[in-house]
Amino acid sequence: MICSVKDVCWSSALELGKAIKKREISPVEVLQCYLERIEKINPQVNAIVTLTDELARKQAQKGEEDLIKGRPLGALHGIPVILKDNIYTHGIRTTFGSRLFENFIPDSDAVLVERLKNAGAIILGKSNMPEFGLIPITDNLLFGSTQNPWDIKKTSGGSSGGSAAGVAAGMCPISIGNDAAGSIRIPASLCGIYGFKPSFGRVPSYPRRPGWETLIHEGPMAGTVVDAAITLEVIAGPDERDRHTLPGADSDYFSKLKRGVNGLTAAYSHDLGYAVVEPEIKNLAYRAALVLEDLGCRVEEIKPNLPDMLNALETITITNVITANERHLDKWKEVVYPGYQYIFTKIFDIANKDLVRDQFIREQVLWEEVRKIFDRFDLLLTPTCAVAAFQSGKGGPIGPPKIDNKEVSDLFWTSLTDPFNFTGQPAASIPCGFTEKGLPVGLQIIGRRFGDHTVLQASAALEEALPWQKRRPPLQV
Repeated sequence: MICSVKDVCWSSALELGKAIKKREISPVEVLQCYLERIEKINPQVNAIVTLTDELARKQAQKGEEDLIKGRPLGALHGIPVILKDNIYTHGIRTTFGSRLFENFIPDSDAVLVERLKNAGAIILGKSNMPEFGLIPITDNLLFGSTQNPWDIKKTSGGSSGGSAAGVAAGMCPISIGNDAAGSIRIPASLCGIYGFKPSFGRVPSYPRRPGWETLIHEGPMAGTVVDAAITLEVIAGPDERDRHTLPGADSDYFSKLKRGVNGLTAAYSHDLGYAVVEPEIKNLAYRAALVLEDLGCRVEEIKPNLPDMLNALETITITNVITANERHLDKWKEVVYPGYQYIFTKIFDIANKDLVRDQFIREQVLWEEVRKIFDRFDLLLTPTCAVAAFQSGKGGPIGPPKIDNKEVSDLFWTSLTDPFNFTGQPAASIPCGFTEKGLPVGLQIIGRRFGDHTVLQASAALEEALPWQKRRPPLQV
C-alpha cells in the first residue's frame, strides 16, 4: 500500500499509476506528498526553479474528477512531471537559465508538453539549467547552481542538471530534458538515474529557441527504465510542426522491455580512441558490460578510432548562440554568465570554412567509423562520463583539470557523449555502480540508428541484474 510521503516519493511512476487507477491513492494525495518533499529538499538541491503548485493542484483535482466519473485515463494519469526550463510551457515562465529571458512566458506548449498533458501528467514545475544549456554543469545568474543529491557540494552535471537532480532527490518520478551533446546522459550519470536520448527526430522539438538544429534530442529522465519507456511512448511520434521528426514507427516500448539481450552483440570501449577516463570509472563500466555478457549478450572490447568532436561542438555552439541572440547582444553582454564572456570575441576567430570542415568530419570521418562498429555489433558500450561528480557550482569549475593524472581541458570529461548527437543515434546512461566515495557512475548504451527498442531492452536487462533504486541520496529531511 502506498500511503506515506516516503512511499510515494520513492515509488516509480508505474507503481503510482497502478495505485491511482485502483483508487488506493488519489492524484491530489500524490501531488501533496511531492509538494511536501519539495518544500524540505529543494532548498538543499535547487533543482526546481519555478514551482507550478497552483496549476498542479488544478490538474490533480481534474484527474481525481476523471477517476470518479470513469473517464478514459492516459498512461501518465496523476503522475507529476518536471520540465527543463528551456521547454516551452503555456503561461509558465521559461527562462532558458538566462537573465535575458527572465520574464519570458510562452503563449503555447511544446508538442511534448501537449502530449504529457493529454496523457494525464501533472506539470509540477520547471527545472534548473545553465544559461542556454551551453555547459555541462548547472549554474546560472538567475537561480544559482543545482547541487548533486549524493553530495550537495558537488555538481549535478548539465545541462539537464535540474531535471536529473529532481528525480534523484525524490521530488518527482519523471522529468524531461534535452540533449545536444550529452545534456541528458551526463547529469543522469552523475546523479544516479536513468536518462534516455532517443533517436534524433523521435520526439518532436517544437517550438524552441533556434540553434543546434540537427543535434538536439528531447527525452525522458526517470528513476527506472520502465518509467522512461512509458514516458517515451507518450511523447514520441511525428508532428509536422517539427520537420525533423521521424515517420511513425513501432512505439510499443514498454511491453517489449522484457525481451532481454540474449543473442545480441555489443562492443565495449573505455575511451572511443581519444578520451581519458578515471580508472575507477573504467572498472565499474566494464564490470557492468560483463554483466550483459552473463545475460547472453556477446561483449567484445574494441579499440575504435573515432575523432574527438569537442572542437566541432564548440564551433557550432558559439556560432549558434551568437546568431540566435544577435538582436540582443549588447544587452546580453551586460547580464551574461561570467564563463561565457569569451564567446563574444571567440566568434571572430571562426571562419565559414571551419563550420564546413566540421561537417566534413561529421560525415566522412565520424560516421564512417561509427558505421563500421554497427556493421558488426547491435550496441556500443562506454562509460557515460570520464569522472564522477566533482566540486562545482556557484561559480566553480566546469570540469576537473586532471583526469587519471593527465592534464585535460575543462570539457574533456564529457567527450564520450557528444559523438552520438552528431550521428543521431539513440543512447542512454544507466547507473552501473558507485565509487568508493559513494558517488554514482553511469554506463552509456548506444544503439544503431533508430534502434531505440534495443537500447531500452538492454537497459532493462541491466537494471534487473544491477538494481540501484533502493540506494538513496543522503539528504537531510
